[in-house]
Amino acid sequence: MPVATRILSLNLGSHAVGLAEFQTQSNGGLVLNGYCLREIPADPSNEGARNAKIAAALREMLAELGIKGGAVNYAIAAQSVFARFVKLPAVEEEKIERIIAFEAQQNVPFPIDEVVWDYQLVGGGADEQIQVVLVAIKEDLLESVNASVESAGLRTSIVCVATMALYNAFRYNYSDLGGCSLLVDIGARTTNLLFIEPGKIFSRSVAIGGASVSSAIAKEFGEPMASAEFRKKRDGFVSLGGAYAEPADPEVARVSKIVRGTMTRLHAEMMRSISHYRAQQQGNAPDRLYLCGGSTSTPYMREFFQEKLQVPVEFFNPLRNVAVSEAVDATEVARAAHLLGELTGLALRGATTCPMELNLRPQSVVRRQEMERRRPYFVLAAACFVVGLLAWGAYFWRAAQVQDRATERLQDKVGKMQGIEKEMSQVRKETTALDNQSVPLVAAIGERSFWPLLLEDLNTRLPKEDIWITELVPTSGGKPLGAPDSRTVLAGTTPTPVPSLPRPGATPAVPAIDGLLVRGLYLFNPKQQEVVVDYFRNLVGSPWLAIDPNNQAKVIKPTTPNNTDWAFPYELRLDLKKPIPLP
Repeated sequence: MPVATRILSLNLGSHAVGLAEFQTQSNGGLVLNGYCLREIPADPSNEGARNAKIAAALREMLAELGIKGGAVNYAIAAQSVFARFVKLPAVEEEKIERIIAFEAQQNVPFPIDEVVWDYQLVGGGADEQIQVVLVAIKEDLLESVNASVESAGLRTSIVCVATMALYNAFRYNYSDLGGCSLLVDIGARTTNLLFIEPGKIFSRSVAIGGASVSSAIAKEFGEPMASAEFRKKRDGFVSLGGAYAEPADPEVARVSKIVRGTMTRLHAEMMRSISHYRAQQQGNAPDRLYLCGGSTSTPYMREFFQEKLQVPVEFFNPLRNVAVSEAVDATEVARAAHLLGELTGLALRGATTCPMELNLRPQSVVRRQEMERRRPYFVLAAACFVVGLLAWGAYFWRAAQVQDRATERLQDKVGKMQGIEKEMSQVRKETTALDNQSVPLVAAIGERSFWPLLLEDLNTRLPKEDIWITELVPTSGGKPLGAPDSRTVLAGTTPTPVPSLPRPGATPAVPAIDGLLVRGLYLFNPKQQEVVVDYFRNLVGSPWLAIDPNNQAKVIKPTTPNNTDWAFPYELRLDLKKPIPLP
């Protein structure tokens, strides 16, 4: 983790706010440069008023410490956060995140898209169960708290849970301890029990705290909460009970018994929590107990729990391995050390790697930090863009110079080429004129070879037996061309004479040969007229003739064979695919 020169940590308790300034040392240690504590008694059900008081208290503390602003790590009270300790089987590392996401959806009592949640793996090995600490907080609640913090001029860096910050501070200062340690944080509204063993952690919140004592005093004396709170601070202590003499002042004695009664209830909840920890979490009984929190300053609190639990009881010192600046009053720090646990744990998040690194950043902070992380890349991209524009400008300027010089050289060549182009245009015109003159000649040569190819095709497709061709007559518009013969006259068909050449200046339609009349005979045979149909089918595939295979009647003129003649006439009317113009 990057080393910071100055670290601000903020603890947002239910009835108190603490702000501290730390500085990192070259060896990774911490130095406390200053701290400030403020009480903010407010109705916990009115979040708006409480957040406004937090913002006002923060401005006062920043002014007192001479801090104008900066990044801050702050902790939220445990009662505002849902925490769950889940054990998972030993699985592959790539599956852990998916399993935890599923467990979060099952355990968090709110829709998962309405909360900010995070998790931390604790302990576990290749063949051991993995303990997962799941924490979640309503997103709207977190955003309102974060807005009050940032309204004082601070910029959120890390958001942690108070109990997890205490855990980091404990592990940093008491890393040499073995066995099970119970850290009891007695706050105003709740008491947080933190069971700490090597490779194991468990916490539980009990709804008994300093406010419970004040409420009982107010009920006993019939006075408002403000007066009861004042009486508790003035006269309150934990009655020792047994053979110890009561105070001479009866009201002080009543207050001490109320405090003892409340602490007795807390002790009963602690014993139930210890039993739950040993049964459900397979933990050990506490070997020692550490007290912290605002209510632990009540006289004889340490002696009470030592009497009840029969284990060593000490006040938690979060500054055990933390240096204190000379500018800070050592006596005041010694009296308030049990209140600085969360602040120390938060500062450690910015100085070294901690065993618990949960971060419940609101979405607004995540987006801002993501933009800050990307800002150097954006600046670099903008610089690259500007450099690219300059490079492209230089490139185009240089290219324009090269192009101008090349254009000057080409202009001379273009002038010479234009003269050659004129000569070539004249040659192309002469070539086109010659091509126009040669087209009729080329067409005549092509037409001369047409008839031999057509006759060869007709002969090739003729069946080999029982049929032959006797006459071929060209047709135009369905009418035969040429001189009439006897068969044409008998058939009643008058041949069409060849038209004369048109007069100069006239543009009549050019007559053309578009068909062929094929006459012939077929012998008396078993197939009879079917041999003509076979010829028709063969002619369908001719490349020169346009024959509809489905219109046989149009092509074949029907004839009726008899049993007296030895041969019978047939006639086929064939259309050419490409008409041949008449000369």
